[in-house]
Amino acid sequence: MSNMGDGDMVDPDDLNDEELAGSSSRSASESAAAADAADALGENDVPKRAGELDELDTLSALDFETPEVVDAELVDESGAEVDYSDIDIGAVLAERDEYRAITQRVQAEFENFRKQATGRAQIDADRATGQLAEAFLPVLDAAEAAFLRDPDVVGPLLNQMLAELKKQGLETLDLDGQPFDPEVAEAVAHEPIDGGEPVVAEVLRSGYRWKGKTLRAAMVKTKD
Repeated sequence: MSNMGDGDMVDPDDLNDEELAGSSSRSASESAAAADAADALGENDVPKRAGELDELDTLSALDFETPEVVDAELVDESGAEVDYSDIDIGAVLAERDEYRAITQRVQAEFENFRKQATGRAQIDADRATGQLAEAFLPVLDAAEAAFLRDPDVVGPLLNQMLAELKKQGLETLDLDGQPFDPEVAEAVAHEPIDGGEPVVAEVLRSGYRWKGKTLRAAMVKTKD
């Protein structure tokens, strides 16, 4: 075998049989070692490990920064920081007190209105029912006149009528023997006696009171 430099090309014709055999043996050994390494990794491991390496490279390239913590009381709904340093606390409190006073005044006015409306409604209802009771008085007068003629027959019916009307607020004035009161009685006859304050001697027509107020004055005969 002739000596060659590092940069000289090798001509296969110049190699003898022994040198060719050694070169082939070395190539076979390197191929066998590569095959064994591939078998040890497995056919599926090669692309898997390549993917893991790519993932590690991607993660290492990311810039992880710790987010800044902002006080929740100093941010609005959009997440922007709000500066409260220029707010006049005294003016805010004064405005709050003003709104509170307005609310209390409106509430008091509403309560007064509600009470007045309720009172007016009750008065109107009493007036309406009083008018109905007043319209019913001639029926009572006729029943009383019939009672004087036939008390046993008319008496139970008259008492039942008066009891039902009393539940609604009608009250018969009991004036017999009482001092004369022009607010509830009208004197149409007079019986003189030895003097003194006039008193009711006889009730000629009954008087009635409706829910505490005189509905009709009684017609009476007095004596004094």
